[in-house]
Amino acid sequence: MLTGLSWLALEAKYLEPARSFYEETLELACTAAREDELVFAAGETDLVVRRPETVPRGGLHTHYAFSIPDDEYDDWWDRLSAEYDLEEARFGPAKSLYLYDPDGNCVELGQQGVKGPGIDGIFEVVLEVEDLERAESFYAALGFETVDGGDERKRIRMNGPMALELWEPHLGIADARGGVHVDLGFESTEPTAELEAVSDRVRRVDRVDDEEVVVRDPDGHFLTFTK
Repeated sequence: MLTGLSWLALEAKYLEPARSFYEETLELACTAAREDELVFAAGETDLVVRRPETVPRGGLHTHYAFSIPDDEYDDWWDRLSAEYDLEEARFGPAKSLYLYDPDGNCVELGQQGVKGPGIDGIFEVVLEVEDLERAESFYAALGFETVDGGDERKRIRMNGPMALELWEPHLGIADARGGVHVDLGFESTEPTAELEAVSDRVRRVDRVDDEEVVVRDPDGHFLTFTK
């Protein structure tokens, strides 16, 4: 039912350092700048950076991953390592590097075979959840499929419009944390059908119309389903 990730919103205490990091360091185009919010283009997905003055606030301590072309990886590593203490991980033949933005979000740049140039999409988002079984059931009802489970119930990985990792509280690769109060926007052909699929599981319904539905998942994360 979900056809794409429309946006990921993050919380920033101050917008100017966030703008410098995402626009200058990671070379994302800033497509909108408002008093309390910046919007960056990451391929076809928006990365929204928002001051915590409204609801939804945007994710705090969120770990998420940008897609980069395979052949750009070494260039990104060489350039970023001059200023940041990077960490690296391998997933089969693909490599990922990890660094932190000014607000403590763990940002991954991973080889994903995209065209580029530069960052070309968001392929993974991590949410912190209280109960893995409950969260897995909720996102399965939205069409996500479990593809991997962690040791001792620490995490579950699900595939959908992007990879979704559900983490019970712990530190992951590069001391990454699962995001709290994350704000995700999903493209959907039928937003009200998404609500019907999870109506008995949502914590709260904030808005419903034919074009857009806004709910809070069992852990309080904001989900928007929009045409």
